[in-house]
Amino acid sequence: MKHALLIAEFLDTPWAVKRERLALYAGVVARWSAGTPRAMEDEDFGPQKSAWEARREQAARLGGNGIAVLPLYGTIVQRAGMMTEWSGGASTQQFTQALRAALADETVGSILIDIDSPGGSVYGVQELADEILAARAQKPIVAIANSLAASAAYWIGSNASEFYVTPGGEVGSIGVWSAHEDWSRALAEAGVTTTIISAGKFKTEGNPYESLSPEARDFQQSRVNDYYGAFTRAVAKGRAVPVAQARDGMGQGRVLGADQALSEKMVDGIDTFDGVIKSMQRKLRQVAKPAASRLARAQNELKILG
Repeated sequence: MKHALLIAEFLDTPWAVKRERLALYAGVVARWSAGTPRAMEDEDFGPQKSAWEARREQAARLGGNGIAVLPLYGTIVQRAGMMTEWSGGASTQQFTQALRAALADETVGSILIDIDSPGGSVYGVQELADEILAARAQKPIVAIANSLAASAAYWIGSNASEFYVTPGGEVGSIGVWSAHEDWSRALAEAGVTTTIISAGKFKTEGNPYESLSPEARDFQQSRVNDYYGAFTRAVAKGRAVPVAQARDGMGQGRVLGADQALSEKMVDGIDTFDGVIKSMQRKLRQVAKPAASRLARAQNELKILG
């Protein structure tokens, strides 16, 4: 029963992630709490983690020429830990450090965020999205859904200077959700009686040992609403569209394919990873040519004056 209660606590966290993927992660938590983390890693996440590690290495090789490729793969959480270790997921904290390093690197002219993620926890996402939005004033930051940028991943990607999706890719799932599980009947049938001892009026509100009260439900809904409001405002600002469009269009919580996402102005274009890299390289060369011309003119003027 211990693992069931841990799942309940896990689900109670506000998530900006595809619902189907969270069900899988809940299974991870259940088996981890039952004492079988290694079996879970090998059976369900091992191949996926290895594939993402290989993609990270490939992305680093395909960058260069003034372009830094920052991978954002797998489940998004604030700090590295169980989920990132098992699923090869992404930490917003680690990603922020990589972003700052690329911004400070004088050899980097532009940054590409390579996204393949169903989303994740809301914690740390708003801060990272804000940082990306501010960083656009320093260097061009391009994002690509290659091939999935859902929920928290779309929240992050939508704040890049430009956002692309691969022809077979998907973006969206703009929404936030959490869940409450009532284990009181199951515990009673197992002959377990739980007595809660607490201080603070709402300290144990929403606990899994009893049904969710209307007051507790309203509060949990308000938490979800607050994060959803932050999500849609960030998308609206990043994509330069009205908040109403982020709420009432753009799939309304659904994941959209490339063509529909483009028509909803959720992305700037449809292209492959290689195509986006080539386009970024062309733009860097165009910026470099005028700079070289100005330098040549200055050198000629110095020769004349000398």
